[in-house]
Amino acid sequence: MSASAAGSPQRRVRVRLAPSPTGYIHVGTARNALYNWAFARQHGGDFILRIEDTDTERSEEEWVEGILAGLRWIGTDWDEGPYRQSERREHYEGALDTLWDAGRIYACDCTRDEVLARTKGNAIPGYDGHCRGRELERGPGRALRFAVSQEGTTVVHDLVRGDVEFSNSTIEDFVVAKSNGDALFVLAVVVDDREMRISHVIRSEEHLPTTPKAVLLWEALGTATGDRLELPAFAHLPLLVNDKRQKISKRRGDRVALEDYEALGYLPEAMDNYLSLLGWTPPGGEEFFTVADLVRDFRLEAVNHSPAFFDDRRLLHYNGIYIRNLATSEFSRRVQEWAARTADHLGADCYDTPAWEALAPLVQERVATLSEVPSYVEFLFAKPFAVDKESYEKAIARDEEALSILSEAREGYGALGSWTAAELKAVLEAVAERHGRKLGKAQAPVRVATLGRSVGLPLFESLEVLGREETVARIEAVRARSAG
Repeated sequence: MSASAAGSPQRRVRVRLAPSPTGYIHVGTARNALYNWAFARQHGGDFILRIEDTDTERSEEEWVEGILAGLRWIGTDWDEGPYRQSERREHYEGALDTLWDAGRIYACDCTRDEVLARTKGNAIPGYDGHCRGRELERGPGRALRFAVSQEGTTVVHDLVRGDVEFSNSTIEDFVVAKSNGDALFVLAVVVDDREMRISHVIRSEEHLPTTPKAVLLWEALGTATGDRLELPAFAHLPLLVNDKRQKISKRRGDRVALEDYEALGYLPEAMDNYLSLLGWTPPGGEEFFTVADLVRDFRLEAVNHSPAFFDDRRLLHYNGIYIRNLATSEFSRRVQEWAARTADHLGADCYDTPAWEALAPLVQERVATLSEVPSYVEFLFAKPFAVDKESYEKAIARDEEALSILSEAREGYGALGSWTAAELKAVLEAVAERHGRKLGKAQAPVRVATLGRSVGLPLFESLEVLGREETVARIEAVRARSAG
């Protein structure tokens, strides 16, 4: 039998995302969500959210909330749902009754160990059909298996991969309900897709091996009920891999949780742009585009079936570009929201001050994520102010002229009539000339004394915002500490 992919021209596009609430939302799931969402929006169809929580032992409500928040963050709003499989058990029980009455499933009381003992050494692994002819009644302790015809093939026509053929002889009589009566995912997903009139199943490549089972169940339910619904078109998306060409995984040390990127201060539009390129390229080859462009240009048939390299460094590069392209006022708003959301140690209020407003353009030029922002402005807002020990040792303690440079800078700054970056620079240029140093070398002890570390924002613009009184006081405090 064949899984049709094209669908009828009059068929309304209805796609679904069906994550399991067993932890964080994976970046691969986020990429799948973008493709489903864009496809639905392009065709004026429906994007449905379904929570696959039949495995109650591994499902937590807080993880459901995390999924919803993550999808909202990347802008993939859904039209229906979230439906929960845990609330649809009667639908699956009805399907099991239908398949049982039609003779398409049978009861099995084999334990795993018994199956392994019988099939050890078989050329084709899997269940051996031992209970198919035993005519056991349904009941506690007995799983329900789908009877797969061993003749012929099942062909899945995939919009990404073309025809994928599975010999029925390699498909075991698979379990559709556990021994406690609970329907398994393989049945539940088909029942849901039928009842929700799903037109396209767009999901990760790892689900391709189970697709022929879904096709067999779909056809069996259609035959048994007389409701021969058109099979969804399938599109199995490429896996996301790391630099070792391994499927990305938190267990391998890869960063894969969407919420981690949000907490680090990545912008959703940068994430959308980058994730969209993991398997697909715009027709014009553009690297940067909006979600509106994605909706206009995305084509399932143009998705590459090869594994897609999830490159953290490239994503960071994208994010930096998106940050620098923001209007400064919008950059400040994003920083405030990030700080409030993550309980940043400086607090969100500091990013709504004249001091921050003066430095925001300088910070924006230098950061690739919003989480880098606090380190650039701690010298202004952290209480108490502290000098980095390593920077102090290198720039002051080991420099024989540092105390003299600090003294001269303090005197020059104290005598200034006005307090501007240009005048502050002129004072230190004169100090540097007296010591036979380049300006950069003379800046080092002053920077550490006033800003607390050896790297950061431009010194003189920072001191202009810090103010005369605080600048002179900090230089004096470090000078006194060093002299003592």
